Amino acid sequence: MVVRQHGRVGAAVVATLGLLVCGTSVTGCVGGGAAAEDDPSGTDAVQALHGAAAALVRAGSSRARTSMEMATGGTRVTIRGEGVYDFRARLGRLTVLLPRDPAGTEEHRPITELLAPGALFMKNRGAGVPADKWVRVDTATLSDGNLVTGGATDPYAAAQLLHGARSASYVGRAEVAGTPVRHYRGVADIGLAARSAPAADKEPFRAAAKGFATVEVPFDAYLDDQGRLRKVRHRFSFVNGRQKTTVAVASTTLLYGFGAPVDVRLPATRDIFAGKIAEP
Repeated sequence: MVVRQHGRVGAAVVATLGLLVCGTSVTGCVGGGAAAEDDPSGTDAVQALHGAAAALVRAGSSRARTSMEMATGGTRVTIRGEGVYDFRARLGRLTVLLPRDPAGTEEHRPITELLAPGALFMKNRGAGVPADKWVRVDTATLSDGNLVTGGATDPYAAAQLLHGARSASYVGRAEVAGTPVRHYRGVADIGLAARSAPAADKEPFRAAAKGFATVEVPFDAYLDDQGRLRKVRHRFSFVNGRQKTTVAVASTTLLYGFGAPVDVRLPATRDIFAGKIAEP
C-alpha cells in the first residue's frame, strides 16, 4: 500500500492495491437494482438518510466491518477491515487485511489504521517505513478525501455522504446481521455532502468532489428502526490514470455492537515517520 498526497483518485486507488497486483490494468465493479415501494413508517427516504449521521452520533459508538472491492487484471480483489468507531469523538481504529497474493501465499501483514478528523494514521503500511512508526496522511490533500485510499471508508464519512442524497427510494424491509432494517437506494452528491458537512469535514469532501470522475455516488443504505445506519454500500467512480478509463470501487460499511467501548490514542509526533515513503 502506498498513499500519495496528490494526483487523481485513480492513482490513489491503484496505489492502495499496489502490493496486491503490480503492473496490472484496472477494470471495474457493478451494482444491481430493485423496484421501490412506499416506506410504511411514513418517513421520506431522503429525510431518513439525511438523519443517519446524527443518529450515529446519538448512539455514541459501534463496532465496524468494512470491505472495498475492485477488479484488477480480470481478478476481483477485496480489502477487508474490522474495528471500532467513536462517532462523537470522530475517532476510529481498523485492522485492514489485504488479500493473498496471486500465488496464494500470505505475505501482507495486517495494517492498523487510526481514523481522526482530517487525518489517517497507518502502521505496517509497507516497505520503507520502520515497524514501530506510523504514517500520517492529511485527508484533505488526497484527491478522494480518503473515501477509498485507505482501503476502507471512514464510517462517519460513509454516513455523512448520505447527507448528499438528492434522490432516494424505499426498497423494502430487510435484515442485516439479525436486525430488522429499512432498505433505501439512491444517489448521493459529494458536493452537496461537502456543503452539508461540519466545518472540520468539508475539505476532504471538497477534494473528493474534484477528484472523482463524477460527484454522483450510487448507494444502498440500511437503517434500523432508530434511524441508525447498519449497512451502506457506495459505488465510487474515478478515471484510471494509466488507461483513462472509468473505474468503479464498491465500498461496504457494516455497523453493529452500538455502545462498544472505544479507546483510540493518536500517535505522538516522535512516533510518526518523517522519511520518504517507498513506491511498490
